[in-house]
Amino acid sequence: MIWVNEQIDPSGLVYSCIATCNQEEAQDCHQSFQQNLTAEQKSAGWVARLRKVNSWDEVPVNSLKLN
Repeated sequence: MIWVNEQIDPSGLVYSCIATCNQEEAQDCHQSFQQNLTAEQKSAGWVARLRKVNSWDEVPVNSLKLN
């Protein structure tokens, strides 16, 4: 299982992405991503998303991969 953290802008583009196999790291990262979004960004439609994938092939190319 691979955990993928993404910050997504209002148009649906991935602004930043970090992927890891460690669930605890992923949850900490997700919390950080959420806290780093300003109120203005949130009201404009920015979101922080945490999702699970089964393969590194499903991780966005521009992500930082943590092992």
